[in-house]
Amino acid sequence: MRKKNNTGRNLAVGAAVAGAVGYLAGILTAPKSGKETREDIADKAGDIKESAIMQLEDLKDELSDLLDMTKKKTVALSGKAREEYNEAVIMAKDAQNKAVYVLKAVKKGQADDPELNKAIKQAKLAKKNLAKFLKS
Repeated sequence: MRKKNNTGRNLAVGAAVAGAVGYLAGILTAPKSGKETREDIADKAGDIKESAIMQLEDLKDELSDLLDMTKKKTVALSGKAREEYNEAVIMAKDAQNKAVYVLKAVKKGQADDPELNKAIKQAKLAKKNLAKFLKS
């Protein structure tokens, strides 16, 4: 089921990127004034940033859920598995904290898009690592 979920998400991301590229191509070839075109581009950039913010908020919530679920499995782990689990939990908590920090900074206008993208990547990796322990 997790594979279908990722496939659907990948398809949605691909469709969003294709839509953005098509939209941008349409704007650049449309017979509008420069001012109108710049406004359209700025609006679309804002939409893309909002989409990234929503994605990071969703990942933050998913990490919280995974952390809650993994707490129940820690009793059964021992030795090396427990060490790997602890590392995954630390990574997930760090990613979750960074997501919260970046979201607050973006909303206040104090963070740029590379920070947002880096937080998304870190949260996705942490989610993947925790999901691995839930499968075992």
